[in-house]
Amino acid sequence: MKSAFDKIAAGLGDAIAHANGETGHGRVAAPIDVAAIRKRTGKTQDQFARAYHLPLGTVRDWEQSRSQPDAPARVLLSLIKAEPDTIEQLVQRA
Repeated sequence: MKSAFDKIAAGLGDAIAHANGETGHGRVAAPIDVAAIRKRTGKTQDQFARAYHLPLGTVRDWEQSRSQPDAPARVLLSLIKAEPDTIEQLVQRA
């Protein structure tokens, strides 16, 4: 069984290999265009944030590439992209 140090060292090695252009190490999530998803809904940033219970600052940060959505947010954004009205209705019920 690997120690915590060994696991961290292996992860660091994968990150360095990726930074050096090696594609066989680790995974990188494809970029997600939050602004395009929002614009397809026809909503302003404020309306989008309210409709899907997201912090307005977070939506702005995503759109201005100051931060990237984490895995659960990426799932929500993918669902919004596919079915914006249905997802809005479900979120409003929650």
